[in-house]
Amino acid sequence: MRASRLVLVLPLVLFAGLSGVFAWRVVDGEDRAAIPSALLGRPAPETVFPPLLDDAPGVDPADFLGRVTLVNVFASWCAPCRVEHPQLMALSGTPGLTLAGVNYKDGVVAARDFLEELGDPYDAIGVDPDGRRAIEWGLTGVPETYLVGPDGVVVAKHVGVLSEAVMEGDFGTALGRLLDDAPAAGS
Repeated sequence: MRASRLVLVLPLVLFAGLSGVFAWRVVDGEDRAAIPSALLGRPAPETVFPPLLDDAPGVDPADFLGRVTLVNVFASWCAPCRVEHPQLMALSGTPGLTLAGVNYKDGVVAARDFLEELGDPYDAIGVDPDGRRAIEWGLTGVPETYLVGPDGVVVAKHVGVLSEAVMEGDFGTALGRLLDDAPAAGS
């Protein structure tokens, strides 16, 4: 009789314990949407992206040195890229900030049409037509945005739409800190 009670109670105890663990994980405050990056705290990959436009440079990480650079990976076929584009346009006027775009797995004409329609916020735009170069950056999808300090080190990464809320959070704080600490132009 004792063994049969144990057989009935043990599954309930295990279920209650697992439920408690799951409930704790839901409310522990950890951001499970954040995708860690092996690049954080390391120099930006030396991958060079050839230019998309004839009158603008491609993306060369050697150009990041001495600048605060926001590297945004986008594509014309990416609906979230359209959603984040106004935020990039607003950032393009930020003193001390260089915007570098990497057009990912896209056609040149489609990418040019995308920028003509929505505006071109980038100081440099490179292309990665087959997606092989972006692998060096640890790209998981588009849009994705990286923040590179004047020393060429990747400081932050954001996966998904770059929104006002993102800019008010840790990513925006990191950007503000870099801009505040960056030497003034011409000094």
